[in-house]
Amino acid sequence: MTTQTLLILVDGSSYLYRAFHAMPTLSNSRGEPTGAVYGVINMLRKLVADHPTEHVAVVFDAPGKTFRDNLFAQYKANRESMPEELRAQIEPLHELIRALGIPLLCIPGVEADDVIGTLTKQATQHGMRAVISTSDKDMAQLVNEHVMLVNTMTNTYIDPQGVVDKFGVQAAQIVDYLTLIGDTSDNIPGVPSVGPKTAAKWLQSYGTLDGLVAHATEIKGKVGDSLRASLNQLPLSRQLATIDCNVTLDLRAEDLHLAVPDAEKLKTLYQRLEFKTWLSELLGRDSTPDTQTTTSVQTPPSNYETILTVEQLAHWLDQLQRADLFAFETATDSADYMQAKIVGVSFAVQPHAAAYVPLAHDYLDAPEQLSCSDVLKRLRPLLEDNKKNKVCQNAKLDISVLANYNITLRGVAYDTMLESYVLNSVGSRHDVDTLALKHLGHKTVSLEEIAGKGVKQIALNQVAVDIASNYAAEDAEVTLRLHQALWPMLEKETKLKSLFETIEMPLVPVLSHIERTGVLVDAQMLARQSTELAQRMDELEREAYRLAGEEFNLGSPKQIQEILYNKLKLPVLEKTPTGQPSTAESVLQELATDYQLPQCILNHRGMSKLKSTYTDRLPEQINPRTGRVHTSYQQAVASTGRLSSTDPNLQNIPIRTEEGRRIRQAFIAPPGYKIVAADYSQIELRILAHLSGDAGLMRAFAEGADVHRATAAEVFGTPPDQVTNDQRRSAKAINFGLVYGMSAFGLARQLGVERGIAQEYIDLYFTRYPGVKHFMDTTRASARQTGHVETVFSRRLYLPDIKASNAQRRQYAERTAINAPMQGTAADIIKRAMIAVHAWLQQSSIDARMIMQVHDELVFEVGETILDQTVADIRSHMSRAADLKVPLVVDIGIGKNWDEAH
Repeated sequence: MTTQTLLILVDGSSYLYRAFHAMPTLSNSRGEPTGAVYGVINMLRKLVADHPTEHVAVVFDAPGKTFRDNLFAQYKANRESMPEELRAQIEPLHELIRALGIPLLCIPGVEADDVIGTLTKQATQHGMRAVISTSDKDMAQLVNEHVMLVNTMTNTYIDPQGVVDKFGVQAAQIVDYLTLIGDTSDNIPGVPSVGPKTAAKWLQSYGTLDGLVAHATEIKGKVGDSLRASLNQLPLSRQLATIDCNVTLDLRAEDLHLAVPDAEKLKTLYQRLEFKTWLSELLGRDSTPDTQTTTSVQTPPSNYETILTVEQLAHWLDQLQRADLFAFETATDSADYMQAKIVGVSFAVQPHAAAYVPLAHDYLDAPEQLSCSDVLKRLRPLLEDNKKNKVCQNAKLDISVLANYNITLRGVAYDTMLESYVLNSVGSRHDVDTLALKHLGHKTVSLEEIAGKGVKQIALNQVAVDIASNYAAEDAEVTLRLHQALWPMLEKETKLKSLFETIEMPLVPVLSHIERTGVLVDAQMLARQSTELAQRMDELEREAYRLAGEEFNLGSPKQIQEILYNKLKLPVLEKTPTGQPSTAESVLQELATDYQLPQCILNHRGMSKLKSTYTDRLPEQINPRTGRVHTSYQQAVASTGRLSSTDPNLQNIPIRTEEGRRIRQAFIAPPGYKIVAADYSQIELRILAHLSGDAGLMRAFAEGADVHRATAAEVFGTPPDQVTNDQRRSAKAINFGLVYGMSAFGLARQLGVERGIAQEYIDLYFTRYPGVKHFMDTTRASARQTGHVETVFSRRLYLPDIKASNAQRRQYAERTAINAPMQGTAADIIKRAMIAVHAWLQQSSIDARMIMQVHDELVFEVGETILDQTVADIRSHMSRAADLKVPLVVDIGIGKNWDEAH
């Protein structure tokens, strides 16, 4: 063996638990859990791709006791039993690893750590290097100049210096370090009160555990007493913590070789587990390979070109002109679409070939580049041609950036981010890096890899042209390949394809236009509010100190926990995963019904959030060029299809509190205009009436009745004109509670009544509205059968937990199954309304602008002289956005600011 030979040893048991807890809950159509299997294989694929070698093995713990159990009966006694959903995935995972040709070891009587330790020792004795993939800190004792650890989730490596940096001790001291601190997960007793810092300090001073024990009498204080009291059990703890590197094995490290994958077995397993992407990838390969292959996808080398001459550009412009479809991407110096400057552009017309045109790389000694204005001038006819089909990844950003250069990007027929999102909104993230890995098995070059991350990240214009070219050209080329992978899937799903073509893609330029229009805010008013919020927070702090009987940090959960539970002895309603009394907002809200201090803390938290997020931050976010605030609407985030707003988030400004409403007062109309707020009235209840077809509910909406009063009349058997305010309040809670799948327990908490009474209310409701009960029952049954629910416009929401054995997760999925069709349909309707209203505004050229979308509301700036007609037209377009069995009612308010318009 040469020193260059690499052996990869994978701690399979560590992978298994990490994947189970890190991955979203996945299952196949038969309800069999598959998330941990998928996660482990994904990590293995990446590991093997990142470290090409033919020497790989995955090691799992064998069932049954080990020699450590014989040494110490309480070893790992505190560990919970393996969840059944995880246990069920072990056999298919083992089968899949073997089918991939990766050696798998599972040795009875010892742990995976001991097998890995033994193989590592063998490997280094035969001149091999070893990389151990694990997150287990115990493995640090194996690190030396030939052995390192890798954590594939964080992509971090630990070599000998890394051990020192992480633990404060040398790798050779790790066993003694673990002996001192103990291990709660393995139930290895350490020295009480001794943590990592103390253990490291002692070993730095005395070298070894034996050296420390020899000087135990010198250690002062309680910790010294604790050490001396623990001396008798330290040898056992050290023995338990030591990895056995001399396990008897039937094979040697140099015998571990990747084998040729079993294509037929993989096909069977992928079909059973419903790993469609990997199945498609497998079927696209030669099913009888005659050479060894890794588990990563093999693709031809990419041909990326850097365009630095007019002749090269002309050649590519000719290719783009003749192409039926080309991928286009902008490379910018900022993620802020209003400030971003184009650093370069990239395009691709066929797989594995792309070009990058650097335009503004201005670092010292950067090569001469083509003129940005000249290149964009030559590209403009192509970019603005609606008949030249283009595909982008997150096209809205490209549209907005090009708008800064007075170029209107047209003809964007496809957006791979949205293709993925429409296919499965809960399946994964939809960024190009994630999608390339998922659908192409391709590890892309990330921006962080070429520009750094965090505060040390440099702008793209400072990145070397050759490096940036590979990154940017790959963006375009991978986008094209992703479209070629995703579009056939959409074409097979006719309804989803229609959703993509009629809602999601037409919405892209609309959102870009709204974002770039922005909204006017009064910075001086916000500054005054910040001052007032600070004063009110000071008052609340003093009140909290009085109620607590001492000063404490209202922002510290630990100190709040100490005051509420240890000092004031308030009841513990919930505990954190570590067993500590919870100080979560929901817990404090419940405590606040009986105690003043929790309410005071909540009030302080609320005002602190308003101040930091809005009154302090919004003035800083005013664009100096436009004088407005420009949010970003995220189209591919919420699983139900709703848009989300970021930087700043305009959708979370509270409307029920006076402070929240005052912030909305700072969203103002410019002189000569008014703010017009158009809000769908009770849209989700109207959708419930439509979906359920319930006669009573539809009648209430058709007659324009107060639906909550009508519900109260039905549930409580009272004439509508005699319904009390409390009865209407209860009916409103029932109406909205059922929309969100609320249980009798949840309704009882909200109404402050006994659970039995709340259940009576629900039973009465279903008796009066049998169509709603039928809809909910059939929806749950259909979701269990198909694994998903759909909106009126066929948007699909997958429910991976609908067959989960864990009752809590299954019940949550069932509640989601009821709510998602209504919330998703509401999202589709407002999107359709935005598309229609935008088209009307563009065609009519009236003096009005759409400036915000917030939940079921659209906000406009409208010229004062055309208010009446414009309001009527807005109402008309929004009410016609969907054809439901009940009327779509739009409530519209007008004011000089957003709050007044409500």
